[in-house]
Amino acid sequence: MRGFALAFAVGVAGAPGLAEPMHGIAMYGDPALPPDYEHLPQANPDAPKGGQITFAESGSYDSLHPVITKGSAPWQLRFMIFESLLGRNYDEPFTLYGLLAESVETGPNREWVEFTLREEARFSDGSPVTIEDVMWTFETLGTRGHPRYRGTWNAVESMEQTGPRSVRFTFNTDNRELALIMGLRPILKKAQWEGEDFERSGVTVKPIGSAPYVIGDFEQGRYLELERNPDYWGKDLPFMKGQANFDLIRYDFYTDSDVIFEAFKAGEADTYRESNPERWATQYDFPAVQDGDVVMSEIPHQRPTGIEGLVMNTRRAPFDDWRVRQAMIELFNFEFINQTLNGGREPRIQSYFSNSVLGMDVGEPAEGRVAELLAPFEDEVLPGTIDGYALPETDGSERNREGLARALDLLAEAGWTPKEGVMTNAEGEPLTFEILISSTATRNPARDRKIVQIYRGALAKAGIDVTVTSVDTAQYTDRTNSFDFDMTSFWRAVSLSPGNEQRLYWGSEAADQEGSRNWMGVESPAIDAMIDEMLSARSREDSRAATKALDRILTAGRYVIPIWYSDVSRIAHRKELHYPERLPMYGDWQGFLPDVWWYEEE
Repeated sequence: MRGFALAFAVGVAGAPGLAEPMHGIAMYGDPALPPDYEHLPQANPDAPKGGQITFAESGSYDSLHPVITKGSAPWQLRFMIFESLLGRNYDEPFTLYGLLAESVETGPNREWVEFTLREEARFSDGSPVTIEDVMWTFETLGTRGHPRYRGTWNAVESMEQTGPRSVRFTFNTDNRELALIMGLRPILKKAQWEGEDFERSGVTVKPIGSAPYVIGDFEQGRYLELERNPDYWGKDLPFMKGQANFDLIRYDFYTDSDVIFEAFKAGEADTYRESNPERWATQYDFPAVQDGDVVMSEIPHQRPTGIEGLVMNTRRAPFDDWRVRQAMIELFNFEFINQTLNGGREPRIQSYFSNSVLGMDVGEPAEGRVAELLAPFEDEVLPGTIDGYALPETDGSERNREGLARALDLLAEAGWTPKEGVMTNAEGEPLTFEILISSTATRNPARDRKIVQIYRGALAKAGIDVTVTSVDTAQYTDRTNSFDFDMTSFWRAVSLSPGNEQRLYWGSEAADQEGSRNWMGVESPAIDAMIDEMLSARSREDSRAATKALDRILTAGRYVIPIWYSDVSRIAHRKELHYPERLPMYGDWQGFLPDVWWYEEE
């Protein structure tokens, strides 16, 4: 059982063989920035303060409480009103620097981590951030917060206050990333939640954080304003120089995602991220662009593709059979869909970590350390995992005859045959399933609807009857949280330093945990073992091998029908909005827009 102590630990500072407190921590090696760094490399320390930025968002919200399972809160609140002990530098694979904490210290094998709070750290109401707030936050999020916080909490053996402003976490598992993950937890104000039901969602309580912004005016589900706190405690920290530059950040919510682009063209929003390269190339000739009032910026990045497409719920038939899942992939005519929607301009996602050094060698057999890691699971993993797997390619025509033929063969192996134009099993039951889509909740609802419409036609040619159900944000959240779907839109971003989040995405423990990110429902000892190897690796090389092995298992698992990706972000924005010339390696990512942008008139 864990032990938690508010009393100061005795003798810790004088224990032999402990590491020195540091200004930052890296997953491997040392932080790139020295202790006396002046600002993050991707931030402009001379950026002016002031102005406003307005975003047009798809969807709605019914909660201001972003750290619990219930309700639908604007995702931005997690990052815009709360701070963590450490902050991430997105110009390094995975390196954190002191934010609320002035220093971080670890054991020789990172079996524990200790943070020392800055004496000047304050919540937005002026009250000090204390160790009591920190310890209460960790325990509360770990036991009553969103599931994404609970896995890490279960790895904590003990939590103890070691000084007036210091706290130490000791772990019960060999996981070098835990020391970093602990530094990224949002810190809440304990006193605000006394007498409140922490797990109740809603808009009656405005959470108090320590970040530069506070919740201002809002109308539930329609708009939300974040106001820059003029008394923000950390405005002179090197980590914050050049960040949080806007006086006001406004989010307008649109239930019809199709009108967001029109709202931007009409001047009702200041930025628009374009996901369609065809439209970027052909439809940005409206007057504001022609007059120079709107600037078209392309932001490159060096991060992995992640996975995006249609996910199949393996908890349910028929997707509990990998042959059916492969048949679904064969029937998805990517080349035709890509040409129809994108003019063929975007490359396909080949694996979960493709476009990076972490991605598997597509179609090639596993070699070296990757093969060694997979060998104990040879009888468990699906065909193609070890000897090589690649997504099918079509000739680009709408018919996709070869893909249809391969799909029919696979379905026959799985016990499905066409009868009078209907795919049926031995009992005469038709092969039917539902594709769940959201009118607002996904990254690109309009695109998803078009993809599903084309795909539905291809499935019909194989005698498969598909029901497409469109729901609002609240219904979509409820159904995906409870895994009440057959197939739906899916997106999981991955980084150059994957870690504990992989357990939430596809770890066995998360498969039946309501609200988890493991939507496909995969429970695989091989996947769990590769994640363990990744987290316990002592070198970047070992971590990379484990990730490549994980990539093979996931991709050959046929859980997701991948679509395309972009190696640039396309952002149209008002000419008064500017970003630094020095771009982070993660490009347009968390910590970029609006964090390091600023408003300045010519």
